[in-house]
Amino acid sequence: MLLIHQLPSKPAYLRVKIWRRLQNIGAVAVKSTVYALPATAETQEDFAWLLKEIIEGGGEAMVCEARLIDGLSDDQARALFDTARDADYEALATEARALASTLDAAAGSEEKNEARAQIRRLRKQLADVMAIDFFGATGRLAAEGIIAALEIRLATDEDINASDSLAVPTAEDLKGRIWVTRKGVHIDRIACSWLIRRFIDPDAVIRFVPGKGYTPKPGELRFDMFEGEFTHEGDRCSFEVLLARAGLDDPALQAIAEIVHDIDLKDGKFARDEATGIAHLIAGIAVAHAEDEERIAQGGPVFDNLYQYFRKKRR
Repeated sequence: MLLIHQLPSKPAYLRVKIWRRLQNIGAVAVKSTVYALPATAETQEDFAWLLKEIIEGGGEAMVCEARLIDGLSDDQARALFDTARDADYEALATEARALASTLDAAAGSEEKNEARAQIRRLRKQLADVMAIDFFGATGRLAAEGIIAALEIRLATDEDINASDSLAVPTAEDLKGRIWVTRKGVHIDRIACSWLIRRFIDPDAVIRFVPGKGYTPKPGELRFDMFEGEFTHEGDRCSFEVLLARAGLDDPALQAIAEIVHDIDLKDGKFARDEATGIAHLIAGIAVAHAEDEERIAQGGPVFDNLYQYFRKKRR
């Protein structure tokens, strides 16, 4: 859906008001006065209300449903939405990291109550961003993981006991399973797929599904997906979590995990010199190959060579 509009020069507050409305509904600019949303009944209603406000404010506007022919591909349009939401998720993750750094185990109840209030606010903001994350931007997992880790850190004993009752797959459960992840794989999911087939189950079946609203089938294990069995936890990427849960205590794999972390979370935690080069290699693979299985096939040798390099370097 496209909203094409023109606003009067005065009053100035109208421009700010309309801009905020566009941000709140998740619209992205494809031109200075042309904004887009995915074509659904809900987004059409959002634009209809906005059109009404623009006209009542003395502006001009129209809403249309468009089919992109040239100048902007569907993939490029989707990337605009993902980039906008990734920026929102990164802002939340940065604030959550700052809050985590200020927490002290010896803090009094008043400070902990204040921290819980801030976490509830971050959780609410995360839910607001998720509501307009139409295509499942990658940054969601990092923000969700950090906020969830803060919640666990400040949980009451009752909360902790409840969470301990959740069944988590162990290394013995991992063979002969169907593994599921989001379509459009990139660094973390390519690395996880390599780890699964190289060290966990050479015959593993990996399926690629939409990122939002997927209901797992019995026996499936989800990785690098929201609420998945193996996904971001705290400031750890999915590869790090999978490596730990599978009990793979290998320094060479740990070195790869640090590279994947630095590329995926972009927080410079391990400051790996190799991260920039590997990021470019994986980005090139993603650009050259649209199919997820082909991306995994092409990414496998990258991680095979990295693994051999770190093994020989250690010796």
